Amino acid sequence: MKASSLSFLAAVIAAAAGMVWGLIMGISENHATMPAHAHLNLLGWVSLFLIGIFYHLHPALDQSRIALIQVCVWIAGTVILTLGVALLTSGIALGNPLAAAGSLIVLAAMLLFGWLVFQRDFFADSARAAAK
Repeated sequence: MKASSLSFLAAVIAAAAGMVWGLIMGISENHATMPAHAHLNLLGWVSLFLIGIFYHLHPALDQSRIALIQVCVWIAGTVILTLGVALLTSGIALGNPLAAAGSLIVLAAMLLFGWLVFQRDFFADSARAAAK
């Protein structure tokens, strides 16, 4: 699977989950978990979709294993962070270490993504050399 395809798939799932979560909050008139809902929408829907666009625009990088790993790490970090913030805003102390761990995982995924952005020419040159 390409990194962009996984990014788009996960982004759509996150968007749908975020919408359902928002509807539940609205219907119940309980918005206590709004910060977690916002993290899911921003990291899961918006960021993953933008990451997918970047990978789609750089085909050599899109097909690399390291890009796929970066997306998987981002998804895992987003799930852990969102769960942690949801628990924390619900008054459950376990949420704090989960939110912290998820934050560090997403940060690591962003640093890896940043490195890949700056290395994209290397991946393109490698793909061209392999095609010759």
